[in-house]
Amino acid sequence: MTDTPARTLLLWCPDWPVLAAEIVDGVPATGPVAVLHANRVVACSERARAEGVRRGLRKREAQGRCPQLTVVEYDPGRDARAFEPVLAAVEELVAGVEVVRPGACALAARGPSRYFGGEEAAAERIIEHVAQTCAVESQVGIADGVFAAGLAARTGRIVPPGGTPAFLAGLPVEALGRPALVDLLRRLGVRTLGDFAALPAGDVLARFGFDGSLAHRLAAGRDHRPLAVRQPPADLTVTAEYDEPVDRVDAAAFAARALAEQLHDRLAGHGLACTRLGIEAVTAHGQELHRVWRHDGLLTAAAIADRVRWQLDGWLTGSSGRGGTGRPRPTAGIIRLRLIPDGVIAQAGLQSGLWGETGEERERAHRALSRVQGILGPEAVLTAVLGGGRSPADQVRLVPWGDERLPARPGEPSPPGEPARPGEPPWPGRLPPPAPAVVLPAPLTATVHDAAGEPVVVSARLELSAAPARLAVGTARPVEITGWAGPWPVDERWWAPVEARRRARFQVGLADGTALLLAVEAGQWLVEAVYD
Repeated sequence: MTDTPARTLLLWCPDWPVLAAEIVDGVPATGPVAVLHANRVVACSERARAEGVRRGLRKREAQGRCPQLTVVEYDPGRDARAFEPVLAAVEELVAGVEVVRPGACALAARGPSRYFGGEEAAAERIIEHVAQTCAVESQVGIADGVFAAGLAARTGRIVPPGGTPAFLAGLPVEALGRPALVDLLRRLGVRTLGDFAALPAGDVLARFGFDGSLAHRLAAGRDHRPLAVRQPPADLTVTAEYDEPVDRVDAAAFAARALAEQLHDRLAGHGLACTRLGIEAVTAHGQELHRVWRHDGLLTAAAIADRVRWQLDGWLTGSSGRGGTGRPRPTAGIIRLRLIPDGVIAQAGLQSGLWGETGEERERAHRALSRVQGILGPEAVLTAVLGGGRSPADQVRLVPWGDERLPARPGEPSPPGEPARPGEPPWPGRLPPPAPAVVLPAPLTATVHDAAGEPVVVSARLELSAAPARLAVGTARPVEITGWAGPWPVDERWWAPVEARRRARFQVGLADGTALLLAVEAGQWLVEAVYD
């Protein structure tokens, strides 16, 4: 890996999921359109943004801001299929195009700049050719490295050679595109890429693991490739030949997954991991197809299979651009498919960190849990996702293993003493820390008595009739209360009488060492959770 990345030209098509929906499904991108994934907006049209729609909004909130909003489900296969004509158009002018993701591709800037008479001239020529060939608007950014070029493309900027670190220094850490890492950096007081790049590399690796170390190099404007990329041995390439030509997308998807798993197993056997993937196909009529997909990080077996499936889908459907031009569909089915790990790194360089980075144990656990799901169904293995809410039961959402870990409500609880994070709801009335260890699936009825044996009552003004002294859960014997805190009132959804809920919560400590979360609702005491 070099400390001075090569000059990179990156072509970016704004709002590509919206344009792909127009190209493939005929949804007019000129109107208010939003593309949703897991009930959240991942892309929207310019008209929708003018109405206040933004990425990350929930479907209901987006529709509330723009009642005329057209909602389209996110489909990465559709995005990749529609992007193929754009790639073909770029390849008519330059060679060595690599797909960063559907809607963005990168190439070395040195060749085009020399051929067309400078970097600015090359950028203008490529943008114009894509517009004429595919009727797609695009922007080009040029900088030292793919990461900086991608950020420069957002504003159509050409960063001077050697100026990439200064260009990146003033950008917010959100530009890294790693929400979990960004959240942690924000809490540590690191606001910009320059602040992050100023941290010692050794401390970053020890604290944040391999992915954090890679992000640290990106923030400093150094090479985008993780660790030392080397040419793979020839025997790492995997090839599949088919007696019957593959000309259907479903058959191609099946072939892609089998070949992707074979490649992943072969790499793992050599202690390697793939960061860039070459896909080659030969049709029954001898037509040769080739594409390179780039990925910042490690390509897992599932990620490899997705990229191969997307690419085969784009080739076999032969989608044309908005102008009706582009690479035509192959005249025959695919008889040979080859996957080439064009960029690999030694797995020995991936130090297992404290926060669950890539490692053998993690991979083994993933395979085991996936197998259980295959036998018992997706809902058999659930993981908890922490989100917003006023009570512990509201803050936790159980999602099937492998699904996207999105909270049910925005606004993960902040650490003690810290305000709510910017852009997240404060959730007034939220219980103070610590959080309970066990949240009961159904609250248990209880009775609370004072020292005289009389039931403790909470008035409408949140005044207790007497200090709680004893607690009895169900028909169990009463236990002395040694300490208590509260009440914390909450009056939810008062505007909807059917869904309205008013209650007061208490934290109590018992003589037997147990700590409980109690709630009073409609005069009834309930045990909602147990503290560790």
